[in-house]
Amino acid sequence: MSETLECIEEVRCFDGYQRRYRHHSQVLGCDMTFSIFLPPEHDQTPKPVLWWLSGLTCTDQNFVQKAGAQRRAAELGLVIVCPDTSPRGVDVPGEDESYDLGTGAGFYLNATQAPWASHYRMYDYVTRELPELVRQQFNVNDREAISGHSMGGHGALVCALREPGRYASVSAFSPVANPVNCPWGEKAFQAYLGDDRQAWAEYDTCELIKRDDARQPLLVEQGEADQFLESQLNIDQLERVCQEQNHPLTLNRREGYDHSYFFIATYINVHLDYHAQHLNA
Repeated sequence: MSETLECIEEVRCFDGYQRRYRHHSQVLGCDMTFSIFLPPEHDQTPKPVLWWLSGLTCTDQNFVQKAGAQRRAAELGLVIVCPDTSPRGVDVPGEDESYDLGTGAGFYLNATQAPWASHYRMYDYVTRELPELVRQQFNVNDREAISGHSMGGHGALVCALREPGRYASVSAFSPVANPVNCPWGEKAFQAYLGDDRQAWAEYDTCELIKRDDARQPLLVEQGEADQFLESQLNIDQLERVCQEQNHPLTLNRREGYDHSYFFIATYINVHLDYHAQHLNA
């Protein structure tokens, strides 16, 4: 391993390894951590990668500790990489004043406005810098899929739509599907991107679908008892836009489930099987 990549935790897990690493990000201008699950025989045969992007207030550890994905990932031979959700410790004024802006709230975009622009470039980090590092340091093949939850579901869908042909598959749990029209998105986009709503549209799933020629199929899991369903997620708008644009969408509405990791843990195997099918096609 390169001296620039420091393993800070390793545990044996379903005959593979759950590890956590620290490295310095040139893109973000700070030290970052990420978690990675390495399935059995990862050192013998290159494995495909599933990227998991987490939601507001989360770190790289929430999915690792709560989703219960490792058993099925080990059976399927999937590497799962979980980046952090924002830069940390960069001393941006106001970054820790609220849960939905700044630390833990990077929204997987490249900020253009001061004081955020110098560090908050999570889109380039999760689509460029970290994948390059993973390819250099781990025995993975060139097959990728992407998924995420809430703000991370937004990130997964946006990354796939903006990078046509790159990801074999994409899925999301409870995504912020139309952030230009919800309080979380409006607050973050105003701060990170300024007043230009055309710039906002570059990071909005519904807006990207309107001009997506690649027709990347979307798999979305949504709990009907989600406390943010009406106020933040705009899932009805996502369904409407996909219908209007004839864009392939599988939307599973799950009665009684909320926004928590209990929901994710219940249906994570459905998504792992879906991604494995596409990654191994």
